[in-house]
Amino acid sequence: MSPRISWEGVFPAVTTQFNDDLSLNIDATAKVMDGLIRDGVSGLIVCGSVGENTSLERKEKVAIMETAKSVASGRVPVLCGIAEFTTAFAVETAREAARVGIDGVMVMPALVYSSKPHETAAHFRAVASATDLPVMLYNNPPIYKNDVTPDILASLADVETVVCFKDSSGDTRRFIDTRNMVGDRFVLFAGLDDVIVESVAMGAVGWVSGMSNAFPREGETLFRLAKAGRLAEAMPLYEWFMPLLHLDARPDLVQCIKLCEHIMGRGTALTRPPRLALLPHEKAEVEAMMAKALKNRPRLPDVGLKAA
Repeated sequence: MSPRISWEGVFPAVTTQFNDDLSLNIDATAKVMDGLIRDGVSGLIVCGSVGENTSLERKEKVAIMETAKSVASGRVPVLCGIAEFTTAFAVETAREAARVGIDGVMVMPALVYSSKPHETAAHFRAVASATDLPVMLYNNPPIYKNDVTPDILASLADVETVVCFKDSSGDTRRFIDTRNMVGDRFVLFAGLDDVIVESVAMGAVGWVSGMSNAFPREGETLFRLAKAGRLAEAMPLYEWFMPLLHLDARPDLVQCIKLCEHIMGRGTALTRPPRLALLPHEKAEVEAMMAKALKNRPRLPDVGLKAA
């Protein structure tokens, strides 16, 4: 039987916080998680792309999972990203996630290797078949170079633990193509910030968001307005948010998001190599963007968010 899930709304891809010597700062990471939940987000994704998964040691990933489970304490679902070089390593991480007892895993294609479609499907099938946890499959072809097409997704419809699909291709037509192939077999999540309203219109019921780390209430409000069809209220917020949401589509999205988060007093801008700090002119551009956004920060319509 397929795992039962109730994933919907905004799940920020939580940043991983580091000390000045770039060691893991688990207390600061816990504070970031708790702040997001207090500001009304619907779930958390730890050890995703924004969480610098590939720059973490296995024991650090486990520590982050354990911390997220403790901090959330059942208030919101917690998923952990699985981004490994081999299928065997990915299976090991999935089993660690199950041992920790978090709510699900978000599985990326095998990294580094540019796989053929049937190899991508085989990787997902092996990882999902090795766990009883519900699985979100993650497609991000601009970053990871392997494209999880609707055809590949449809070929995995028989794998009961695969329950959700997150698409970061930016091509919102894929949500419709997927439904035309397999109906409502998969819960659909948007994975690219600057097409969120369009993705919701095409059937996405959740959003794995980068910039909601810095603006969680704005992100959750935008999503709920779009989901409710309140477009007259959503569009001014979307237009205000869009310059920042575009940062999620850049190769240096992690540095940009962490800088914005730091400006908002929610974390530090430190990233681990190979991710280096933004160049001075890039940093100035993001800071100017944030200054303009904060100067014109909109009053949010009521969507039933709990008080911060």
